[in-house]
Amino acid sequence: MKAHNIKKQVRENYAKIAKDEASCCQTGAAVCGDANLAESVSSKIGYSQEQMESVPDGANLGLGCGNPVAIASLREGEVVLDLGSGAGFDCFLAARKVGERGKVIGVDMTPEMVEKARLNAEKGNYKNVEFRLGEIENLPAADNLVDAVISNCVINLSLDKSRVFQEAFRVLKPGGRMMVSDIVVSKTLPASIRESVAAYVGCLSGAMVKAEYLHTIEAAGFQDVKVISETAFPFVALLNDPTAQAVIEANNLSDEEVREAGGSIISITVNALKTEQ
Repeated sequence: MKAHNIKKQVRENYAKIAKDEASCCQTGAAVCGDANLAESVSSKIGYSQEQMESVPDGANLGLGCGNPVAIASLREGEVVLDLGSGAGFDCFLAARKVGERGKVIGVDMTPEMVEKARLNAEKGNYKNVEFRLGEIENLPAADNLVDAVISNCVINLSLDKSRVFQEAFRVLKPGGRMMVSDIVVSKTLPASIRESVAAYVGCLSGAMVKAEYLHTIEAAGFQDVKVISETAFPFVALLNDPTAQAVIEANNLSDEEVREAGGSIISITVNALKTEQ
């Protein structure tokens, strides 16, 4: 897979999601624009009904694989940066925790998503949330700016995860923390899946082996890297998702290959610290 082609496909797919025209990479979510499906997915991965009802309509697209805000221990007055902020769901939840004295910055590489998030912020009258167009490998943010970095099922889509974690480390203040939910695998996926652009867009082939993922975080300079939660994310549960169907059909995957891949896909939530310097 050529890097520029993958990034183009990812951006185009998420642009369609922003305009309610495409499927997402979540269990049982056939259409991200369907509010009921989005709520069902979000409920399964740890969001409360109160959280889902507190954000503007259209902010929750059901794109996550965990709830990083729930473990972030955000405090009044803090500055938070969300990697791959989408339509703003986690940003709006974080905004409630940091309050008027705090600030939340969402970064997304898809113009349509940034536009949607900004409209949602306007609808919800969020004064302490800002959305910036940019890539998570090159964050449009200053050094030592934020108290916390969060991300939800986005880093797996990056072609340079080392750079993403280096950038997260750079923008964090000394003593800051990173909380991310993401997709990893317990072992390398079959070549047919790894080499599929459709699988990359669907959050599958871009996933790193868990041990390598954690090592990459540590190599960026983070300390006290801990897996807070870990749950199975079976590939077979994606059979109703058009992206997963495309991967299976395009590569003529056997039932055995599908089961083998499904058994290795994991959703994890990780906490890491940037120690005082």
